[in-house]
Amino acid sequence: MLTDRRPILLANARLIDPSRDFDGIGDVLIADGLIRDARRGIGAAGVPEGTDIINCAGKVVAPGLIDMRAFVGEPGAGHRETFASASQAAAAGGITTIICQPDTSPVIDNSATVDFVLRRARDTAIVNIHPMAALTKDLGGTEMTEIGLLKAAGAVAFTDGDRSVMNALVMRRALTYARDFDALIVHHTEDPNLVGEGVMNEGEFASRLGLMGVPTAAEAVVLERDMRLVALTGGRYHAASVSCIESIEILKRARDAGLRVTASASINHLTLNENDIGPYRSFLKLSPPLRTEPDRQALVAALAAGVIDVIMSDHNPQDVEVKRLPFAEAAPGAIGLETMLPAGLRLIHSGELDFLTLIRAMSTRPAELLGLPGGTLRSGSPADLIVIDADVPWVLDPNELKSKCRNTPFDEAKFTGRVARTIVSGRTVYEHV
Repeated sequence: MLTDRRPILLANARLIDPSRDFDGIGDVLIADGLIRDARRGIGAAGVPEGTDIINCAGKVVAPGLIDMRAFVGEPGAGHRETFASASQAAAAGGITTIICQPDTSPVIDNSATVDFVLRRARDTAIVNIHPMAALTKDLGGTEMTEIGLLKAAGAVAFTDGDRSVMNALVMRRALTYARDFDALIVHHTEDPNLVGEGVMNEGEFASRLGLMGVPTAAEAVVLERDMRLVALTGGRYHAASVSCIESIEILKRARDAGLRVTASASINHLTLNENDIGPYRSFLKLSPPLRTEPDRQALVAALAAGVIDVIMSDHNPQDVEVKRLPFAEAAPGAIGLETMLPAGLRLIHSGELDFLTLIRAMSTRPAELLGLPGGTLRSGSPADLIVIDADVPWVLDPNELKSKCRNTPFDEAKFTGRVARTIVSGRTVYEHV
């Protein structure tokens, strides 16, 4: 890690700043951990003495990415990922802020554990890390946590991770209570009874592979229920990981009704489909499962239209003991911190998204929803930003990944574009050489 705190001038770059709807050539001046200016024509004249001038001609400068859904093993599962290893992987992927999930051991459901996470991350990580706290105690789904105290301790939102709260009364109470603190409820919508023994998307492809399927109704039924509860309570609600056309239609109706509802989709569901599972590739076993190509295309269109707000990595490291198994027996989950942006750039190169939409979903909207600084190149903002070489071709080598685990669905994938430099609080924490 480089720790030089000299002023930096990123010169001659293509600036992407969704907070100002700006996409054009310009310079960014960084000093004392803040963005001092970002516009055309700053130039070398008039910058502080000793400024490190970096010519970014042909490259993109954008706000650092904010990943709204990543599992980090600490506390309790450091063999899967630590704050140190996750932050190294994040920096290599252009992510300057990680939002970690509460399904750890112990669960992040009290102020002391929130404080531990913040202190541990501050001591060992090279990027910003903020925790989501549990929505219900011990993720049990029956008794809600002290949302007000947890928010005061530093929790940025509330979720039960990859578990759905199936008790509608508990969810109603949580939404009502959270509303009074303007707290965001983030919910993974998947009915475990409808999932049953399913391991991939229900349909013809699952039948041909001889695998039990998960119907899209498992997601849509819970999401539809939640929309009724949001209408009843007026709470702030975020669907953690939508994956199918039915969910998009439910979200559209909720938005049209004026409900305070937002949603994320994982980069996996935006760039892959069920056919990529191929010959039982367990690294593509996810929750929710990869859906059909029409579902994927609908997700991308919903993102472009603003119905889906956020792209997240859904980083979920799993070691070989639980992943190198027959598909039906393998644990779900894939790592994603280092591949979220390169995979997202595929959508730009294919013409499905533009750069402003991609960075808005990966940076600006997460910052707005969580009330975090960042997601912008405005003067006075924290100097958390990235330099992207959007046209460089490369092949992902799993052995070069910085995550502790190697369960990437993009094993040996061909990409075009990667992060050239990651800057956090004015310090370069990653540089591709």
